[in-house]
Amino acid sequence: MASSVTLGSCPWVLHHHPSTQSKTPRSRSPSLITLKPISLTPKRSVSSASHTISSSLVTKEDSNLKSTSTTSSFDFMSYILRKADSVNRALDSAVPLREPLKIHEAMRYSLLAGGKRVRPVLCIAACELVGGEESLAMPAACAVEMIHTMSLIHDDLPCMDNDDLRRGKPTNHKVYGEDVAVLAGDALLSFAFEHLASATSSDVSPARVVRAVGELAKAIGTEGLVAGQVVDISSEGLDLNDVGLDHLEFIHLHKTAALLEASAVLGGIVGGGSDEEIERLRKFARCIGLLFQVVDDILDVTKSSQELGKTAGKDLIADKLTYPKLMGLEKSREFAEKLNREARDQLLGFDSDKVAPLLALASYIANRQN
Repeated sequence: MASSVTLGSCPWVLHHHPSTQSKTPRSRSPSLITLKPISLTPKRSVSSASHTISSSLVTKEDSNLKSTSTTSSFDFMSYILRKADSVNRALDSAVPLREPLKIHEAMRYSLLAGGKRVRPVLCIAACELVGGEESLAMPAACAVEMIHTMSLIHDDLPCMDNDDLRRGKPTNHKVYGEDVAVLAGDALLSFAFEHLASATSSDVSPARVVRAVGELAKAIGTEGLVAGQVVDISSEGLDLNDVGLDHLEFIHLHKTAALLEASAVLGGIVGGGSDEEIERLRKFARCIGLLFQVVDDILDVTKSSQELGKTAGKDLIADKLTYPKLMGLEKSREFAEKLNREARDQLLGFDSDKVAPLLALASYIANRQN
């Protein structure tokens, strides 16, 4: 028996063995489930072993990106370092140190603390993919990073995850107090929308700016980030027999993937992408968003706090639902590989030079170590 389940815009078919239907229906053993991607394009994958992109188009006939003609090499680390540096400079400029000093110090403390800048780089890469330039995407890229930073500040509060370490440094409330940390997050949230609305180039039509604002708001509200957070909190300590993969995927498609989705979609919108291109970017980002969380769960139980730059094993301590807890470590790794392939399939047909950063970003997320 097969039933269709849609994980946001990254659809899967769950095949259940008939013999399991009368037993604990809400508990799905990974060994009895086949998560089968439904691609909008033929099932082809791009090798994750290399970031070398060949040929003028990524096509189903050339799924391994090999060509007898001209080959261009893409240096992903150089790309992401260059883009992250641009983002850091833009963030520094957007949130200067001014009165009231304490709140701006707290905002800047977390906003400029480093990090991989995956979301803003994704936003910029998506914009460039559809023909836009970095400058068009930068306000949107900064806005998603401001909101991401807000979510980290609030996540670390004693009333939430109660964490003391973030990006290798004491968490915001440990330095500035809980009251200022809450306000710093609030300020970053509100300023993100102000910055997106006021700093985006006039080359981007007002209609596209409004569309971008709407997408970002939806991604972090009760249909996005907040929904995932609430269900995550209410799921702590639940018996594994009372939940299934669909429950866990709801949490992470909203808690983690929604903001990554918004990053890619905003880049596509301000870059002038067509509706079809924007929707393919949406599907790509949802898949890598879920991939990001699966990998995060794996790292939480396999790496030390020193390696991660944050407290390791905190999900286990908090008795949270995670992929390794529900599926086991090896099945979680297999699921991550499947999501990586599905994400890449959404990029078939785009110009290979422009798609190279997104292909490499998917590999980076799949293989990251912290």
